[in-house]
Amino acid sequence: MAADQSYMADNTSERERLRALVARMSDGDLNRPMPAGWTVAAVLAHMAFWDQRVLVLLDRWERTGVEPSHEPVDEDWINDATRALCLAIPPRAAARLAADSAEATDQKVEGLTPAMRAALEADESPINLRRAAHRRQHLDEIERMIHSK
Repeated sequence: MAADQSYMADNTSERERLRALVARMSDGDLNRPMPAGWTVAAVLAHMAFWDQRVLVLLDRWERTGVEPSHEPVDEDWINDATRALCLAIPPRAAARLAADSAEATDQKVEGLTPAMRAALEADESPINLRRAAHRRQHLDEIERMIHSK
């Protein structure tokens, strides 16, 4: 159980960092360009997408049981395909969506039964319950971009 609490604490830490960053960003900050044609707000929407994916799969698997992944997830084409959608979301809405999706996903992860958690960790699961790493990567990028103004 200690390992579970460790990654849950990391998830919480990065979720709180996300919420604090979003709260202090101006509309100008949210509209700042990022590499590869993204904006800060679009990166936040991207983060929300991946948290929502985890949330949806966990909801489904609570009803049907954990299903193994038969195909690897190619994040590059998914990210490229969703970029236009992420850019179309109003910046402040994207920021709220990122924070709210992180909150909902972390609550779902924390509420998993030990059996469900064990099944997800034992399987070649297409989801990662350790949400902190993805958040940290993008929050670091966003903070570097905002501080470089």
